[in-house]
Amino acid sequence: MSLIDPQLAAEYRRRGWWSDDTVGAAVARNAARWPERPAWTSGDASLSWARFDAEATALARVLAGAGVGAGDRVAVCMPDGIEIHLAFVAVERLGATVVGLGGKAGVREIAHLLGRSDCEVLLTPPGYDARPAADLVAELADRGIAPRHLTVELEDGRIATRSPGAPEPVRPVERLPDVVADPDGLYLINSTSGTTGLPKAVLHTQNRWHYFHTRAVAHGELREGEVMLSIVPAPFGFGLWTSHVTPAKLGAHTVVLPRFSALAAARAIQEHRVTVLCCVSTQFIMMLAEAALDDFDLSSLRVVFTGGEAVPEAKAREFEERTGARILQFYGSNETGLLSGTTTADPLRKRLRTAGRIVPEMNVRLYDGTTEVTSSGRGQPACRGPALSLGYLGDAEANAALFTPDGWMLMGDICEVDEEGYLSVVGRISEFVVRGGKNIPLAVVESDALGHPAIRHAAAVPMPDPVLGERVCLFAELHPGHELGLDGLVDHLARQGVSRELFPERLEIVPELPRSSGAKVAKGELRRRIAEIREREPAPR
Repeated sequence: MSLIDPQLAAEYRRRGWWSDDTVGAAVARNAARWPERPAWTSGDASLSWARFDAEATALARVLAGAGVGAGDRVAVCMPDGIEIHLAFVAVERLGATVVGLGGKAGVREIAHLLGRSDCEVLLTPPGYDARPAADLVAELADRGIAPRHLTVELEDGRIATRSPGAPEPVRPVERLPDVVADPDGLYLINSTSGTTGLPKAVLHTQNRWHYFHTRAVAHGELREGEVMLSIVPAPFGFGLWTSHVTPAKLGAHTVVLPRFSALAAARAIQEHRVTVLCCVSTQFIMMLAEAALDDFDLSSLRVVFTGGEAVPEAKAREFEERTGARILQFYGSNETGLLSGTTTADPLRKRLRTAGRIVPEMNVRLYDGTTEVTSSGRGQPACRGPALSLGYLGDAEANAALFTPDGWMLMGDICEVDEEGYLSVVGRISEFVVRGGKNIPLAVVESDALGHPAIRHAAAVPMPDPVLGERVCLFAELHPGHELGLDGLVDHLARQGVSRELFPERLEIVPELPRSSGAKVAKGELRRRIAEIREREPAPR
């Protein structure tokens, strides 16, 4: 059933932003046109378009045999690999909805999302998080969540499904029901990759991601024959279009890594002659830090799509110089899609220092509280257009906070828009340190700190202070063989001309920053750590 106003959907189609095409239809079309071309590759496994199409249909027959039909919801809890993409297409071909869970989701998150979305079937690999998936299912049962469980894996290029704990295996149906997938219907429910609390469940149509796909093609000048490497988790917004929607609609060969490492990514780029890399900025920074990076031939790279967190200009420039690729980013969220983006035609300074020009059809406004301040060029963005999600499932309070009273969807950032329409993120509403009445944007603190040669990655959080209310604490990963103290960092920042109010007031060196299931830094965990440390310390005299 369509969830979109028919007149609005018709207008979006007329303008070419939306389509009647679906991912499943694109897969079938590619199988007919290029049966032997590679579709998805992961590790040693690779499926051609014809084989991928056939195996997706085989999995759909099994799911139908398990009772899945149009309108049902199927939880897909898998790490990145070919299997997750087969599952997404199989569920679509039954007119059902995917509930996408990252391969690192904990049992509390999984139980919360399955319960909220009323899933009756759960797909996992045979093992989950280095243990039998049956253990996960048992823990879910202890929490009152008992879906029918099927394991899915490729065996010699063929899909294999099993029903652990069930008295009999599922018998696939002989013929799939006649279902025409609705690109305006409920296609996917996924979680926000939030850093605190239980995740919210975001509602998606296919057409919002079709629109994002058209922008990606235009901004990156993508064409037939691209080879894409996506190292972002597939169930989340960024991972969804880079590893699933755009590859299918473009007919691209797509490489996904079961587990990211800088060496594995470099090796995949060289081996498969990857032309489009899709990653969060942390990942390309990790690649730059890999001593053996220059041993690999990365000259095939043409475009790098990045986003999801701040893109440090110095690191982006270095990656471009070492690979010859152009780094592009979109600004938006899992909920809003894109508000702005850089293109291959943008000047270098704009491309690396901003989040690109505002996309006209997303109708971006700026707010200060409830007051529209678009003309001022600075404020909290809100938008309304063809990339929007449908909001949150069953969460009236969260939806009230997500939308303005007149229906515009809000971002959680503070942005500035220059006279040419280029947008820059200057901080998050919830990521300011209020130090003695002064707002200190943590995104700026992090960006400045990343200019230090010893720092591999950094995250700034508020640190409780009995006098000033809050101070800035910086958690940092260092490059191997480096040491750094707070004095050394402050000296470096002073030499760079950084304002003193932006200096971190505490530096905590950690082996690795904690990550949420969406691959972003889990700042909630860092806030908890520093609060606990401060509680144990003697009170200042």
